[in-house]
Amino acid sequence: MSFRARKNGVKKWTSDSKARPRSCLAQRGIGFAIAAALATEGASVVVNGRTEARVTAALAQIRQRVNDPDVGGVAADLGTSAGVQMLVKQVPDADILVNNLGIFEVKRFAEISDADWLRFFEVNVLSGIRLARHYLPSMLQKNWGRIIFISSESAQHIPAEMIHYGMTKTAQVSLARGLVESLAGTGVTVNSILAGPTASEGAGQFVGRLPKEQGVTHAEIEKQFFARVRPTSLLQRFETPEEVAAVVAFVASARAVTINGAAVRAEGGVVRSIF
Repeated sequence: MSFRARKNGVKKWTSDSKARPRSCLAQRGIGFAIAAALATEGASVVVNGRTEARVTAALAQIRQRVNDPDVGGVAADLGTSAGVQMLVKQVPDADILVNNLGIFEVKRFAEISDADWLRFFEVNVLSGIRLARHYLPSMLQKNWGRIIFISSESAQHIPAEMIHYGMTKTAQVSLARGLVESLAGTGVTVNSILAGPTASEGAGQFVGRLPKEQGVTHAEIEKQFFARVRPTSLLQRFETPEEVAAVVAFVASARAVTINGAAVRAEGGVVRSIF
């Protein structure tokens, strides 16, 4: 997702007194919730999805949730170089970039092919690299910007059932910290958000199949998941996309200037370390 200043300035974005960011590029789940949250704050939003149908549906939902939003859409697959080029041609400038695109799957290590490793890296990591490489120069020229990588508690709490996914989440944290080392003294911040198990679209579909397959309720599946898979969670339930979006909206704001180079933990206490 990205945001850039809206020229007409009709609405004030309370998170940044200098400008109203424009162009949020999001899909469903957490990305959609972030887009809606920032649109609510007054940001001008451009929604991204792989198909026109998904983009149109997301725009309709934002308009239902948010009063008089300034929203548009771009259909492009940001998991490819061609898709990123298509996007940046239509949205050449941004004040805030939120790298939210990601895929996951449950697969044993011995079954993860070279193609799987490469696909996960390109979609989950290289997509953000390509977008940051494009938008960073204009942020530096304006001496203001926000780059945010949506990582996961899996960056630290590597899941044995999907190591290739965990690898990409750790890479995002490393990328964010390494990138910001070259930006010291500027008005551009770079952070990663470590979200916990979230009731997002993909996870919801996966978990949603289990009650039917196992003959139990959704509440029982959730209880079993946190008892067996994420027992260290202090929240002991799935986070909502809106809860993650609230954290992202703050980190994207001017008020969060002191949060820089950080792996912001919004994972419900799954990771037991205090640092």
